[in-house]
Amino acid sequence: MTKIGLAVIGLGPAAQPHSKSLLDLADRAEVIWAASRSQERAEAYARQFPFRTTTDIEAAINDPAVQAVLVLTPPSTHLDVAERCFAAGKHVLVEKPLELTLQRAERLVAAAHAANACFGVVLQHRFRPGSVRLREALASGELGSVQAGFLAVPWWRPQSYYDEPGRGTLARDGGGVLLTQAIHSLDLFRSLVGVSDVVAADVTTTSLHRMETEDYVAALLRLGNGAPGTLMTTTAAYPGHPERIEIIGTQGYASLIGGTLQISFLDGRSETVEAEGKTGSGASIMDFPHDAHRAVIADFLDAVQERRQPRVSGAEALESQRLVNAILQKGVTP
Repeated sequence: MTKIGLAVIGLGPAAQPHSKSLLDLADRAEVIWAASRSQERAEAYARQFPFRTTTDIEAAINDPAVQAVLVLTPPSTHLDVAERCFAAGKHVLVEKPLELTLQRAERLVAAAHAANACFGVVLQHRFRPGSVRLREALASGELGSVQAGFLAVPWWRPQSYYDEPGRGTLARDGGGVLLTQAIHSLDLFRSLVGVSDVVAADVTTTSLHRMETEDYVAALLRLGNGAPGTLMTTTAAYPGHPERIEIIGTQGYASLIGGTLQISFLDGRSETVEAEGKTGSGASIMDFPHDAHRAVIADFLDAVQERRQPRVSGAEALESQRLVNAILQKGVTP
């Protein structure tokens, strides 16, 4: 199998699980360049990983040996960097969220479509073993008809996290807990049971944080089949607790807590799929294994070779960002 030449753009904390994954996938992909505009970050990265670094992002993107680019830069830069990649004929895997605003996210997806490029988004919770099994149980009808769904993301971020330049601002992050932290769980939840409407929402910032955007969101939802749904997300739940999805079906009940799936069927059977590790719910934001990231990248490589869109395509991620936008709009007091 011919290796796919990659460039990694952005060498901040988000590059850690991706780079570990690329080491695991060395038989399938070759990192041609790891690029950052910051010489300091490039040097720090080079001390951890064996990939060739550069501060010349344009050269990395335009290198003929590069077929695809991992864009791990802040959300505010995704559209600009990805458009340059598409113009150079490259496929792109971009970190979540797509972009700062829904309008820019839509432009990004449209640009990928116009370029006929393979375009994926890093929403790795869909690739956890428990998530995969829960999707199978729903699709096969094992849980019966969905009667209700619940999503909770009770995470914690200390004030020091938001004191970093740009954290929790519209200019850098595009939003607060819903778009920056809970997007993974929200995307998984939406992909499992669908969301047809946002009935009501409460969006606020608690007194635990000084920040521009929200750190607490609650919403009443209408699921894809019309059943009721409930959502709660926050970064003010000290010391941080695993996210959870609960689904009530006519044939059983499923709970996915921090990656561990438990299904209880009405006929008395039960099933458990254990999580692979922590989920980054507390103050240490990178405290999780890179297994799911590796699965995201492996699927992206498959998509490039098979000339298809990844399992979490730009269009799929756009639907989740539209849901985020709808919840935030519903939470605005008239």
